[in-house]
Amino acid sequence: MHLPLDRLYPIIALAALAGATLWLERVTEVDDARPPAQTRTDPDFIGERIHLTNFDETGARQYELHADKVTHYPRDDVSELAQPRIRYEHPGGTLHVTALNGESINAGSQVYFSGDVKVVRDGVQGKQAMTLTSDTLRLWPDEQRAETSDPVVLTQGGTVAHARAMKADNLIESIQLLGDANVHMPRSPRTRP
Repeated sequence: MHLPLDRLYPIIALAALAGATLWLERVTEVDDARPPAQTRTDPDFIGERIHLTNFDETGARQYELHADKVTHYPRDDVSELAQPRIRYEHPGGTLHVTALNGESINAGSQVYFSGDVKVVRDGVQGKQAMTLTSDTLRLWPDEQRAETSDPVVLTQGGTVAHARAMKADNLIESIQLLGDANVHMPRSPRTRP
């Protein structure tokens, strides 16, 4: 069986078009197979021994942020923090937050702490100092809210509490221990008449 030549032209033209399309796609392909960690681009700011002070709308000092090193990436507006420390001062006492690492996002409206996170509220007005430890902590500095989905240990005086997660609001001085909370409170000394 022999095909007439006029029937082979469309098949040859389609095969040539498919080959040219494949060649063009390969020639114009950009090799962008970088790992996700390298997609941040270069930082636009690197600072060491940083001390930032944030003020509220009335001009009063709200909190201070210290870090051994800050690296800001403009592409996603993220600042990586080495040894971050935040300090709040308010009538209810001074609150300190420390960690090994941190990440500030959304122009500092949210800070994510990781590695040996420790929160200490100094004891004032007859209250004992309170300490909270966890692996991570997400903090909203302007709102003075914090939460973690990692296990926490909360200590105040002789009272020790363990929980699987935590939510806190510093403005109303409330802490919610979430998931199988276990609290050990020592007996109070009883006085006898």
